[in-house]
Amino acid sequence: MSQTVSINRTISVAPMLDWTDKHCRYFLRLISRHALLYTEMVTTGAIIHGKGDYLAFNDQEHPVALQLGGSDPSDMAACAEKAQAYGYDEVNINVGCPSDRVQNGRFGACLMAEPDTVASCVAAMQQAVDIPVTVKSRIGIDDMDEYEDLSRFVSTVQAAGCDTLIVHARKAWLQGLSPKENRDIPPLMYDRVYALKEEFPDLHISINGGIKTLDETEQHLSQVDGVMIGREVYSNPYILSSVDQRFYNDTQDPLSRQDIVTAMVTYTHQQVAEGARPWHIARHMLGLFQGEIGARIWRRYLSQHGPRSTDTEGLLFGALEQVEQAQRNAKEFLANKVG
Repeated sequence: MSQTVSINRTISVAPMLDWTDKHCRYFLRLISRHALLYTEMVTTGAIIHGKGDYLAFNDQEHPVALQLGGSDPSDMAACAEKAQAYGYDEVNINVGCPSDRVQNGRFGACLMAEPDTVASCVAAMQQAVDIPVTVKSRIGIDDMDEYEDLSRFVSTVQAAGCDTLIVHARKAWLQGLSPKENRDIPPLMYDRVYALKEEFPDLHISINGGIKTLDETEQHLSQVDGVMIGREVYSNPYILSSVDQRFYNDTQDPLSRQDIVTAMVTYTHQQVAEGARPWHIARHMLGLFQGEIGARIWRRYLSQHGPRSTDTEGLLFGALEQVEQAQRNAKEFLANKVG
């Protein structure tokens, strides 16, 4: 099948295991209407054999992509079909996760040593669906970390029909470093990703890894087609509030933090009625006031009251009242100091 869906990938939010679930993505969509959102990685085994609904998402999340973990082309194609049936806008192959559990399942970053396997998955999935099939990789693994190794990998998956890559600009050590250490210790090599874009100008290439500001984002966009931001969005989600106007020419004002809290109260009521716990949703909001007066109070209130709370409205509005009181106090202090 040919790919018929067009997605603006200028800005995207990285797939982050245990973080970017459907509640997190709904919250982030309130902040940016346009950034492409990714699910946390879901394995083919979970989708095909699991008892839960691992593909559920909210209609408001679009554009949203499913990230798949697997290496069997027929299983990957079957899961891509399910993703398309559910309404996902893209399906992405994980070739970047370095955890032992992922390696034991023969997917994630270890697949950078098997470009033909990844190519076979791309081809099978594209044959099965109309939505885009993309690949997210590292710049290398272990001792396969020369630019030539990366170029060979990219050339192979491009030949199979992949036209979009997201590249985490760090190599991964499959032995000796934990997944957390693999996010920090291997040095960032943005120039490698820039070189890929020069060598493969027809590919849409997004860069990922260590990007913390929109100014940095703009600098990267002068070299590549898209920027994927990960942990910074999770710890400081309101950074996305400037994305729509700055990168998508959207003139609509973003929601205020207070409006986002109000919207999340409504959303949480709906989800609790379906069996969710308030804390499973509120935990994603800990960074909402990052950089603002009252940010620490907000985090502390949610962290102390959230895990045991069954009162959605009391939890979120209670935390908001604490923040607003702190801001009023600060304003009064400054006024008295000036006076």
